[in-house]
Amino acid sequence: MASNSLPDRSATTSDPPLNRADDVSELLDAIKELIVPFIRAADEDAAALQAGHGLVVKGGGPRTALVEHHPPHKLGPLLDLSLPDEGRGRDGLLETVQKILQFSVNTWTQGFMDKLYSSTDAVGLASELLLAALNTNVHVYQVSPALTLIEKHTTRALASLYGFTGPHAGGISQPGGSASNSTAIVIARNTLYPETKQDGLGGRKFVLFTSAHGHYSVEKAAQMFGFGSSAVKAVAVDEDGRVDAAALEAAVSKAKEEGETPFFVNATAGTTVLGSFDPIDKLADVCQRHGLWLHVDGSWGGPVVFNESLKKDRLRGVERADSVAVTPHKMLGVPMTCSFLVGPDIRKFWKANTLPAGYLFHNVEDSVQDRPGVDGDSSGGSGSAEEVFDLADLTPQCGRRGDALKFFLSWTFYGSAGYSGILERAFDSAAYLFDLLDSHKDFVLVSRAPLPCCQVCFYYAPEGKLDERDAENSRRTQEIARRLVRRGFMVDYAPGDKGKFFRVVVSRETRRGTLEGLVKAIEAVGEEVVKEG
Repeated sequence: MASNSLPDRSATTSDPPLNRADDVSELLDAIKELIVPFIRAADEDAAALQAGHGLVVKGGGPRTALVEHHPPHKLGPLLDLSLPDEGRGRDGLLETVQKILQFSVNTWTQGFMDKLYSSTDAVGLASELLLAALNTNVHVYQVSPALTLIEKHTTRALASLYGFTGPHAGGISQPGGSASNSTAIVIARNTLYPETKQDGLGGRKFVLFTSAHGHYSVEKAAQMFGFGSSAVKAVAVDEDGRVDAAALEAAVSKAKEEGETPFFVNATAGTTVLGSFDPIDKLADVCQRHGLWLHVDGSWGGPVVFNESLKKDRLRGVERADSVAVTPHKMLGVPMTCSFLVGPDIRKFWKANTLPAGYLFHNVEDSVQDRPGVDGDSSGGSGSAEEVFDLADLTPQCGRRGDALKFFLSWTFYGSAGYSGILERAFDSAAYLFDLLDSHKDFVLVSRAPLPCCQVCFYYAPEGKLDERDAENSRRTQEIARRLVRRGFMVDYAPGDKGKFFRVVVSRETRRGTLEGLVKAIEAVGEEVVKEG
């Protein structure tokens, strides 16, 4: 008679034992032996930079502790990026890792002052390792219970710092500041005009307002969401790079007169170039009068909320915003990427983004099941908004890395008071650079005192005189910046009224000796560049 039982395969099947823990231990030890010297080289380079030239590695050539720089057509062959048919195993992997470290920019060096971020720290490395070990998706509670609660708790605590202390305050993690800004636009549109979530724009000409110095992500979002670039209205700024509230009022009124539908105002807390903070309180008045969503892009300057003195004037009125973007991977040194969108009412985030997906969102025991959501709306999502534990029901992304863990562990390590001190030191260092340049005869400052944020903008100008030709000022700035890399310094530049000027970003770990060395290096290289011109 036939049997329904499975055949006994024990005699023919013999799975080998798992040794993954040992494999991980051995490989991490080997990787550590490569990473630690990489970081140590940056530490040893710090003292040398005070003289205006970092350590030269391996006897000269294009390599300093900052980077071994090559143009793309030369770097490709040096990296040897060919992918093999047969795996190269552990030794091949380590050889590749060594090359990646050799030809990458070492952001741990003091000389890296190019962008609005710098190196992470030991806590950051540990948190990335922990996330890699967990390798889970923070989209539904079932597969990421601890990380889900950590994100909800961390974003609620962060939101409270901005004055969002109501019962529904909170936030969500996002893959970068641009994503935070984009998500805010979606939430604003779907909240103010809920029919657009299903029916689209409906013939309306939606328009958005942002600073003339605002981040390009707002315009990019307008392109992605079907508004078009022309829907983004750049509002004039004052001499300090801050949005003029009267100009915003006029722009909104004009848009309405022309049959357009204003709905979103993007205020910037720390612009990319000058570091300016828009007058949030005054912009909130305009938004209140016209029924507009006020979003604050604090991707760069938002962390000043941890320091009472710094936030007092810079973030005045932020508690009146509908949403705030903040990116700890910049000013606070949390590993990239780590960004959040927080607000006073997380229910709006949920209602704007939720969609039924029975194959994914199954609720959890701690959620209120089969109950209406916001305002009696039952959409088949994760339950009522204040009790959503399947976090992907709050965001455009389904794949969600547990980035909140990195900020949670960093905040745990330093504490709010520690963050406050970190910010104070960074701002003091930026002010020190400003004073160095202000007292030097060969520089013309673009930034104004007191500095709004941790970057300093200036021209190299022998005897304090800029060239009458804007193109020549741009040439000098670009060429000096290029040659500084050979000395172990990497800085950026931006367009200005008299040609391109330097923008130097001071991080939480930048030393005064490094800033003194940078001034010496620009002076030395600048003399060469001017003579050649």
